[in-house]
Amino acid sequence: MAAVTKTLSFGLTASTTYEAPYSLARRFSTLDHLTNGRIAWNVVTSYLESAARSFGLKDQIPHDERYVIADEFLEVTYKLWEGSWRDDAVVKDDIHKQYTHPERVRRIDHEGKHFQVAGPHLVEPSRQRTPFIFQAGASKAGKAFATKHAEAMFLPGMDIKLVKKLVKEIRQSAIDQGRDPRGVKLIAGIHIVLDDTDELAQKKYDEYLSYADLEGSLALFGGWTGTDLTQVPDDADLKFTGPPAMQSMVENWSETIPDSDGIKWTKARVAQELALGGPHARAVGSAKTVADILERWVEETDIDGFNFSYAIVPGDFEDHVKYLVPELKARGVFWDADAAEGKTMREVYLGSDFAGEGRLGHDHPGYQYKWTGEDGDDTK
Repeated sequence: MAAVTKTLSFGLTASTTYEAPYSLARRFSTLDHLTNGRIAWNVVTSYLESAARSFGLKDQIPHDERYVIADEFLEVTYKLWEGSWRDDAVVKDDIHKQYTHPERVRRIDHEGKHFQVAGPHLVEPSRQRTPFIFQAGASKAGKAFATKHAEAMFLPGMDIKLVKKLVKEIRQSAIDQGRDPRGVKLIAGIHIVLDDTDELAQKKYDEYLSYADLEGSLALFGGWTGTDLTQVPDDADLKFTGPPAMQSMVENWSETIPDSDGIKWTKARVAQELALGGPHARAVGSAKTVADILERWVEETDIDGFNFSYAIVPGDFEDHVKYLVPELKARGVFWDADAAEGKTMREVYLGSDFAGEGRLGHDHPGYQYKWTGEDGDDTK
């Protein structure tokens, strides 16, 4: 995909609970080189009990402790990406047969509670150095972690008022972390169904829904949470039943769904929410109707963009291109792909105010590890 595109960027998910920072840093640097700066890391801490056991743990690490580990994990990767090679380390001197100046590459010698990494980083600096950072923390610990490290955040939510409140909380948290709140782009999930008219779009949505398999939705949910739902009573409230991963996920949903106070989150209720496009807001209608909905979300919630979920592939995406893109272009609110050519993912998302030369902004915690070669410049 990178070889045949010029403006498309790629976000890859990797877990700080099961990865090693040294090898992960190497992989992302390689990918950033191959894509010419069009790579992002979606940082997750993982939550499934089944995954923990598959990776050799007896039990899943407690929720908040996973974020403590993740914080140190990112510190290590910042040291490798930002502080192990100077910008002038690669000399490519054909005459003296020297590719890299050895005094401009150094170890990081990280000694922490969870990681001990000597270094140096094995890959010369890529265009972005540190990949663009995505995160989707919804818990208190997750949001604190995200507003410290993320450059873009995925937001849950099905109600404009509740998402607006969440956006304000996140921007304030970014300020509390010493960051510019506009340096963290906020992306809301939404499921869109389009057709020539509102009536045809609703008919299409109803047809999709008629094929939805509620049992399959529960199987999906059980996989996400590592829960055998056949062992859960049909009338049980999943906000208060089962493993922490399941309770946490349902709790996060319930906080972002309008008029959900007093709703009992039984298996049937969860299945209905997941049946089409997942637990996201929905926009069903003509291109004009859907564009109006999207603009209203941006204007009233102060989000920066959308992450589209889907019901069928490639049909939903083809409808986006056929119906929605021309409408958004006509309104002047669709991104300019030509202007993005040759830019890094960070530059496209954040602009020059936050991404000078495609690198981390000065207010980002990773910036402090940048090795300039000046006296007192240290990664430790």
